[in-house]
Amino acid sequence: MKLLLIGYGKMGKTIEGIALKRGHSIVGRIDNREELLKFNSSADTAIEFSQPDAVVDNLNFCFDKKIPVACGTTGWLEKRKEIESLCLQKGGAFFYASNYSLGVNIFFRLNEFLAKLMNGQAGYEVSIDETHHTQKKDAPSGTAITLAEGVIKNYRSKKEWALNETSKPEAFVIKAFRIDPAPGTHVVKYQSAVDDIEIKHTAHSREGFALGAVLVAEWLAGKTGVYSMDDFLKF
Repeated sequence: MKLLLIGYGKMGKTIEGIALKRGHSIVGRIDNREELLKFNSSADTAIEFSQPDAVVDNLNFCFDKKIPVACGTTGWLEKRKEIESLCLQKGGAFFYASNYSLGVNIFFRLNEFLAKLMNGQAGYEVSIDETHHTQKKDAPSGTAITLAEGVIKNYRSKKEWALNETSKPEAFVIKAFRIDPAPGTHVVKYQSAVDDIEIKHTAHSREGFALGAVLVAEWLAGKTGVYSMDDFLKF
């Protein structure tokens, strides 16, 4: 597979190493808009891990070039519906996940199951803690937002989340911590006066995220349409 890397920071380099080990070739390593516009080779799939302010232009480039693209950049999701519509209009292929780790996606399902179990259990207050390295610019993480959406979908007493604090009874808090070194830790807590219930996922390195991205890129090659981890994992 010929792979285009859009975003060549630490994650891009980790993805490159795994892709090469799996026998793929890297046809482009893009780190800014100028480099992207100069890219004129063919690619079977692109993997996009860049910056929030660059995502829309990067994805549009891939749609125009008919390159299926798997995106893992967070912090831009207010434009997601617009991007999905553009993808379909242009006959492209777009895959978005807030986290490509297979373990994290199992954790997402566990979170939803726990939220369902907690319905009707009086006295518990839910919250989410997320910890990442200091170079991560957006807060809360995309993974934490996905966890929060899973709570809201399944836990009837909560309708929204807030960053760090809230006084609304229908809202719950996501606390974001930035500490080095920390590839990513997420904890969902249900706390009461008598006990606490917690589920936790801790990433030990970027390799789990990178392997998932490469596996998705392999799966996405040759497709058109809009996809998510539910399509890939077939939960």
